Amino acid sequence: MNRVTTVDDAIRLRRVLISVSDKNGLDVLAERLLAIPDLEILSTGGTFARLRDLCPDDQRHRLIQVSDYTGQPEMQGGLVKTLDFRIYLGLLSEPYNRAHDDDRARLGAGLIDMVVVNLYPFAATVARHGADAEDARGNIDIGGPCMLRAAAKSYLRVAAVCDPADYPTIADELGAHDGSLTLKTRYRLAQKAFAHTAAYDSAIADYLAAQAFPAACAPYTVTHTAMEGDR
Repeated sequence: MNRVTTVDDAIRLRRVLISVSDKNGLDVLAERLLAIPDLEILSTGGTFARLRDLCPDDQRHRLIQVSDYTGQPEMQGGLVKTLDFRIYLGLLSEPYNRAHDDDRARLGAGLIDMVVVNLYPFAATVARHGADAEDARGNIDIGGPCMLRAAAKSYLRVAAVCDPADYPTIADELGAHDGSLTLKTRYRLAQKAFAHTAAYDSAIADYLAAQAFPAACAPYTVTHTAMEGDR
């Protein structure tokens, strides 16, 4: 296991990845991010479309589709968008680690300094009248929790943002500190991100535990395939 011994307090943002279900408040955050010279924003799907609407025409070159960055198109249905080695090299690279620098150079991966992610609305979906197991399954987020956990683990360098209510405070700090966030802020955001993903997983586990097996299969046509020893 690597042990990091040198950490910068203020990290100036150069590249941010934004992929959110709840797009409230993005205008506040985007305006501040675009005020940081040369900052790039990676994004996906509907978030990319919303950010493109918020970007002045002369700033749109700074907004990059994740699929263009990774060289991999999204999986049909959006099931895989951000689960890519270049993304996680950018998130998990440790400060002042020459081997990690070499890994990124090998694949042309850049550092990612902040992740802005909120997750598919699982709890709200299963609470909706008439929601079934397929509605629930479709709203189990995979890439979002992975990115939040990677960013939060890397709080020594990366900010993990999961709550739109934090956007104004983050924007104010970026404005006051030349586009930088402090270690204290990154640590606070990591605490919140891990609490958020833990609660999200608990909601899924509680839902599945409450479903009787036949009822859980109700939306599907189940076929039987013979297995080894099943004659």
